[in-house]
Amino acid sequence: MLHAIQNRRRLLGTLGISISLPWLESMACLGQNSDNQNAPVRTAVLFAGNGFHSRQWWAKGSGDQMELGAVLHPLTKLKTQLLFIQGLFNAEALKGNIHSSQTGNLLSGAPLASGGEIHSGTSFDQLIAQSSGQQTKVPSLVLGCEKANPSVHKNYSMLYSSHISWSSPTSPTPLEVYPALAFDRLFTDGRQRGDQSILDAIIEEAADLERQVSVQDRRKLEEYLAAIRDVEVRLSNANRRGEFQGFRPTLKEPNIERPADGVPQDIGEHMRLMCDLLVLAFQTDSTRVCTLKLNNDHSSLRFPNLGVDYMIHHLLSHSDSDDWLKVNQFFVEQLAYIGHRLAAIQEGERSLLDNSQILFCSSMLNGNHDATRLPVVLLGGGGGRIRGGRVLDYSNSADRQMCRLYLNLMHNTGLDMQTFGDATQALPELSS
Repeated sequence: MLHAIQNRRRLLGTLGISISLPWLESMACLGQNSDNQNAPVRTAVLFAGNGFHSRQWWAKGSGDQMELGAVLHPLTKLKTQLLFIQGLFNAEALKGNIHSSQTGNLLSGAPLASGGEIHSGTSFDQLIAQSSGQQTKVPSLVLGCEKANPSVHKNYSMLYSSHISWSSPTSPTPLEVYPALAFDRLFTDGRQRGDQSILDAIIEEAADLERQVSVQDRRKLEEYLAAIRDVEVRLSNANRRGEFQGFRPTLKEPNIERPADGVPQDIGEHMRLMCDLLVLAFQTDSTRVCTLKLNNDHSSLRFPNLGVDYMIHHLLSHSDSDDWLKVNQFFVEQLAYIGHRLAAIQEGERSLLDNSQILFCSSMLNGNHDATRLPVVLLGGGGGRIRGGRVLDYSNSADRQMCRLYLNLMHNTGLDMQTFGDATQALPELSS
């Protein structure tokens, strides 16, 4: 019986789904208030490892008069839709080592296991995906521009440094670094006849096996069955074409060609392709949740496209040099590019940027590993729930948990979480 399940498990790699979801303007979208005819809120997280220039990450003032530090200059034309937040922190990130334990729980606030073991917490983006992901073809799109590092650093797995999105405490969400494969997941139909019968047989046989194995093996089997059921839900979604309700997307099919196979050798091209895929995924409503990890914490990326090819990103972060500032601005340019693209797409009375909430962050303030205050920029209107053009400073607040912000972002999507991580309340100032 186990052999039969293993054989069928190999077949799961062939399963795929494609659906262009028809949003119906006459009906409220699922997960939104019944009287809300607007587009759903999309959530994105952009992560840049190793922090930023210690003297040039700042903002002050408000509205059109807001002043931005040099790192944030690429966002100048978007500053009225920008919320600069300072002083938030993740308490659990201060209890382990540097890099790994500062990153693996960045989006969850969970304690991390050491000794090479993998145990974190489900990240807030995946909670949103689990809540509303059945309404789209892809529950969440998890992209990266640097491959995961499986080694161990100072008694903590470097997988923590390589993943910000976690589907469960023991499962980092699979990271896609190949633009072509991300495109295929969004728009290619690889589903084959008989897929559902294969899944039915796997679940039936696994249920029989579950009664015969040990308690420890049963837990492993339950994790496997959870993955099987996720595929089953995706297949069910594909078969329900036309049954979803909501706002009609402005684009039904991709308006760019499928990227070439492999990873682009030019990091600028790689990042820009991933940004284009994020925008396209939101515009077609193929997903409403996306994380884009521009690099790992403790990153080994180099930047010949910027003329900065003499030192890897991690080592460069320990200086406040002009080259470090140039790299910082290059990362922020990716956020600005996405912001301008989304702002140009109109969805009813709002733009796609108005209907999005984009978190730009790192796991430390600067290259000296300062995680007592995290760098946070929020771009977009969150469906009318976020007021930009402001600076919020929580440096002197007793309740400055980063997870408070995540409660806001989850609430904006209709996910009514009362507590998350170490937070028991959201930040009331985001919309005030």
